[in-house]
Amino acid sequence: MKTAISLPDAVFLAAERQAKRARKSRSQLYAEALSEYLSRHAPEEVTEAMNQVVDQLDERRDPFVHAAAHAVLQRVEW
Repeated sequence: MKTAISLPDAVFLAAERQAKRARKSRSQLYAEALSEYLSRHAPEEVTEAMNQVVDQLDERRDPFVHAAAHAVLQRVEW
C-alpha cells in the first residue's frame, strides 16, 4: 500500500542515512520502524499472539525439564 506522510527535515535526513547504512530501501526502513513501534505500543497484541502459539504447543511435560525447573525454582528467593 502506498501512502504519503510528512516528516521533519531532520528525521527524514536521519532516516535516509540509516537506510543507506543498512542497505535498505526507504520503504523497508519505514515499514520496519512502524512495525517495531506498533509492537511496542500494542503489548496486548503481542501477548495474544504468544498465547495463540502456546495454545498450539504439545502440553506433555518432559520429566527432566520439569524436575530441573522445579529444582531451580526451589533455590530462587521470591
